[in-house]
Amino acid sequence: MNPSATAVWAPSGISLAALLLWGSDAWPAVYIGAFAANIATAGTVLTSLAIAAGNTLEAVVGAYLVNRFAGGRDAFARLRYVLRFAVIAGVVAPAVSATIGVSTLVAAGMAARRDFAPIWPVWWMGDAIGALTIAPAILVWVREPRIVWRWKRAAEVGLLLAALIAMAFVAFGSSSLLAVAHDPVDFLCTPFLVWVAYRFGPRETTLGTILLAGIAIWGTRHGHGPFVRRTTNASLLLLESYVGVMSVMCLLVTTLATERRRAEDRWRHQAVVDPLTGLANYRHLMDALRIEIARDPRARGGFAMVFVDVDGLKRINDTHGHVAGSGALQRVARVLADSTRELDTAARYGGDEFAVVLPETDEATAGQIAERIRSAVERAPGVPPVTVSVGVGVFPRDGATVEALIGAADRVLYQAKARLRVDASGASG
Repeated sequence: MNPSATAVWAPSGISLAALLLWGSDAWPAVYIGAFAANIATAGTVLTSLAIAAGNTLEAVVGAYLVNRFAGGRDAFARLRYVLRFAVIAGVVAPAVSATIGVSTLVAAGMAARRDFAPIWPVWWMGDAIGALTIAPAILVWVREPRIVWRWKRAAEVGLLLAALIAMAFVAFGSSSLLAVAHDPVDFLCTPFLVWVAYRFGPRETTLGTILLAGIAIWGTRHGHGPFVRRTTNASLLLLESYVGVMSVMCLLVTTLATERRRAEDRWRHQAVVDPLTGLANYRHLMDALRIEIARDPRARGGFAMVFVDVDGLKRINDTHGHVAGSGALQRVARVLADSTRELDTAARYGGDEFAVVLPETDEATAGQIAERIRSAVERAPGVPPVTVSVGVGVFPRDGATVEALIGAADRVLYQAKARLRVDASGASG
């Protein structure tokens, strides 16, 4: 329609991402780049300055609104943010640049007044698609630049992207009989892109969208595929509508899937963690004990269990209040976490009792760990001071089942408590 208006304009996405990453102070760089791009196409210095101002204002307005209403650089972390980003970057902000740009062309005599209506949607669509495809890719890859995949996952995403590329060439390439007709064969690409969006995350989804958009634009520009019409602009506008819908749809799918996985991880965490102390809860403790007992005896070096009981927790609650009692439990939990290995399981058994499962540990080592826990709790800062009693049970000597092992460790613990009471009464006498 006009040398200054294109149905494909990736810099709108680059400039929006730049201002979201580096802040609004980066606008002069956007302005210089926009001016250079416009002076290289057509028009005078004055018209290029005006059009560049529109391009820059589009990025500034878009970045401000995304920061204000769509989570800023984290716009693809929540479903509601993705929807807002799509409206801001795909509808509102591009309208600013299109309005200023086309008005400048008409005012400078570079376009007839009657051409305002035909040129405006071309300009607006080109900027919108650039913002909806390029900006998300930059933002999500900058946020998580490192890829840590096991070979199976890497193979899966590689196969999916390869299949997506193959289907894109089937739909938009010149070698396919399907691509010659105007049949809606573009749907062949949808399952693979949706699969990438559901199985992986925003990074892989944006990569797939850009690959599809690139092949589709190339094919349509050369007269291949279901979106070919009488003019290049009409073809590209129809294609860009498809690309925009696919981009937004897949961003919604991948964000929804990511939110679901986060919720599942949170529920799974809550199911096995004690909310007060942050240690494993009773259910997790029982599972850990069953797993240790069920391990192959030939591969197992034995294991031990340390039972820990807070001395006088009721007295602390009655004297200092339940907040102080909860603080005492949390102090003991921190000591347990600091005194155990990564393969150990420190858990709150219930009330004022804790337990530690120590895989591949004999009685002597377990006794040393128990004594270390007891002395560390006594030295831990805090008011009121806290002490604990400890007991040790060793599998299978003290019990071959979960219940028997816990009972053995519990008996040793209460024997220690009884001695403590005798020593305390003797000292007071």
